[in-house]
Amino acid sequence: MDGDELPERAEKDGRPSPIDVHVGSRIRLRRTLLGMSQERLGEALGLTFQQVQKYERGVNRVGASRLFDLSRVLDVPISFFFDDMPESLANTYGGQVSRRPHGFSESQDRFGDDTLNRRETLELVRAYYRITDPSVRKRVFELIKSLVPEGN
Repeated sequence: MDGDELPERAEKDGRPSPIDVHVGSRIRLRRTLLGMSQERLGEALGLTFQQVQKYERGVNRVGASRLFDLSRVLDVPISFFFDDMPESLANTYGGQVSRRPHGFSESQDRFGDDTLNRRETLELVRAYYRITDPSVRKRVFELIKSLVPEGN
């Protein structure tokens, strides 16, 4: 395969592309972290909840303008939808995996997908973002960081 060719698309055999599945899982993750229903996200985008479901499962491909709309409604940079993509998948499709941290300026440990999908993690993140005073939220963040053993 030369440098301009991409591997055969997975959807030719009826299955969604692994990249579309990854992007969809990131949409679902962010929507869930925000405590937003598929219906509410659909309303914000002018879609039905069934269309949102198809995006989240990777059945429907997310176009550039829709990805832009999603980034605005979900309040994340477009790169968020490609973060934590398995290196093997990114390498297969000729891309590079972004490893830069988002959010706080300090380096952050990467979480496995199972950690981000745990109910406890989702509830913690939702509660954290319900703290309306930024200085209180920062103090809570600093408290949690202080409880982690050195070197972790």
